[in-house]
Amino acid sequence: MRPWASRPQVKRDPLDSAHVFSFDDRPMLALVATVCAGLFSGAAMYVNLVEHPARLSCGTELAVKEFGPSYRRGTVMQASLALAGCALGVAAWARSGDRAVLIAAVLLGSVVPFTLLVILPTNNKLLDPSLDARSASAAQLLMRWGWLHAVRSVLSLVAFVLLLTRLVRHG
Repeated sequence: MRPWASRPQVKRDPLDSAHVFSFDDRPMLALVATVCAGLFSGAAMYVNLVEHPARLSCGTELAVKEFGPSYRRGTVMQASLALAGCALGVAAWARSGDRAVLIAAVLLGSVVPFTLLVILPTNNKLLDPSLDARSASAAQLLMRWGWLHAVRSVLSLVAFVLLLTRLVRHG
């Protein structure tokens, strides 16, 4: 006789958290990773297609002035979404073995080191109080920042499309 067969059956309380979270979490991990990638991608594309062009249309001086507050607000949201989406994507891959999910997670997570290593020096120059906000140098920094940020938008969009495709195909 199996040792667990002789144990009395305990009726579970439907509000018991152990019972509520006993479902297969693989699809949920992929779903939440997809949501994070979609939110990140949408926000990043909004910045590239709407906010940054609008900022630039106001002139270099005002664009530099607006960059600081926008950057500080966006950093917290974007970093959180990228890190959470990457971690959840890696967890979904570990549970499912789906390489496309791993690739998407790595693409989404790659925006963090890309930002720290490639974009941050430009951010720091734009935030430097000694920068002449009316100079050609400031205008060039803003243009460079837009192109660098577009890389983040593309990486996150590819990650989102990969994750979304996997969800649609595999449920």
